[in-house]
Amino acid sequence: MGARGARAEAGDAVLAEGLTKRYGEKRALDGLDLAVRRGTVHGLLGPNGAGKTTAVRILATLLRPDGGRAVVAGRDVAREPLGVRRRIGLAGQYAAVDEILSGRQNLEMFGRLFHLGARRSRERAAELLNQFGLADAAGEQAKAYSGGMRRRLDLAASLILAPDVLFLDEPTTGLDPRGRNEVWEAVRSLVATGTTVLLTTQYLYEADQLADRIAVIDHGRTIADGTPAELKRGVGGEGLQVVVRTAGDLPRAAAAVARVAADGVRPTVDEAERQVGAPVTDGVAALTEVVRTLKDEGIGVADIGLRRPTLDEVFLRLTGHRTGEKTEAASA
Repeated sequence: MGARGARAEAGDAVLAEGLTKRYGEKRALDGLDLAVRRGTVHGLLGPNGAGKTTAVRILATLLRPDGGRAVVAGRDVAREPLGVRRRIGLAGQYAAVDEILSGRQNLEMFGRLFHLGARRSRERAAELLNQFGLADAAGEQAKAYSGGMRRRLDLAASLILAPDVLFLDEPTTGLDPRGRNEVWEAVRSLVATGTTVLLTTQYLYEADQLADRIAVIDHGRTIADGTPAELKRGVGGEGLQVVVRTAGDLPRAAAAVARVAADGVRPTVDEAERQVGAPVTDGVAALTEVVRTLKDEGIGVADIGLRRPTLDEVFLRLTGHRTGEKTEAASA
């Protein structure tokens, strides 16, 4: 599941090979490899301090690497930084819009800063306001926008030049579920028009929803890369869970689950939740057998079902950390 090797392929919008970056004695990046296919969303996950933001800053030409190389939109980030900047957009963790200006004025201002000229700035602002569902609020001050609307306006501003690659660094931080869904829909619409998105996020469910592939990094290195389904399969197959009505039935329920558990794995028993669980090889067959056994033995069941591993479990298994925990690497 590692990132592809040495040479950039025609289908790669972003390619990093052996990137290193030091802050004093600490290595924020320690030989990072990453390959992002064009026209996809590639998630970048890792504990706090694993090197995610440092990697994005290097790829966006805001930092120079100490070693390795990176190519973004066909341009080398060290040798052709201006060429890279003309082909990328960047949206940080917090919306960078002027709250006094209206949505339309914000986008027109960014257009003028990018030297589009007054007429083209107005045209591009109108296009983006429609694209992001903000046309009806175009004349309102940004301070009156909801969190999701501000974030969409910020994304629109990052797309003034219609970039080939968009870097999103934790784009839904602090948003409520509705605002998060609004941003997700905006990202999906961008990819549908051909933009490549590199997404860093602390929300594993967000990566599961949006990303075509996910790279997990820890201590400045890529430790896994694959589709969400591939990463989950690497942790294990399906699991069978049974919740009994009466705690006294837990031993018999555990015995029933043990008979179908994969490779003789002992079931886990949670007495507080009255729950028994174990990984299984053939989920449907295991579920059918356990349901029959529980019925024959008169064991009351509150809930029973099959479940697949989550990205949270993948993340914890690969890194030994939860997403909000820091590693010993430099905070980056």
